[in-house]
Amino acid sequence: MRVHSLRARPLRRGLPKDDGLRSVIADNILDRQFTAEAPNQRWIADSTDIWTAEGWLYVAVVIDLFSRRVVGWSPSTSLRTGMSDTMTAQLVTDALMMAI
Repeated sequence: MRVHSLRARPLRRGLPKDDGLRSVIADNILDRQFTAEAPNQRWIADSTDIWTAEGWLYVAVVIDLFSRRVVGWSPSTSLRTGMSDTMTAQLVTDALMMAI
């Protein structure tokens, strides 16, 4: 009889159900055209999580497609790296406000 055996985690049985109650997805006006003729015409944004020895850190950035440079990021008051230890809407809003 195996008392101290290892067990695998059960597989997920699919994605969560979507009954249409979530917010409406905006139209794709960029349509995979990742070029711009002048600065500040098209911006893209991304947020990501990074695993560190102290736990997860989160960062949000806004990039100008003309120059391919970061024009806004999420400045955190708790960390000097521009990252946060929690993913919140304020993190993304700070990156957009810095870009504006």
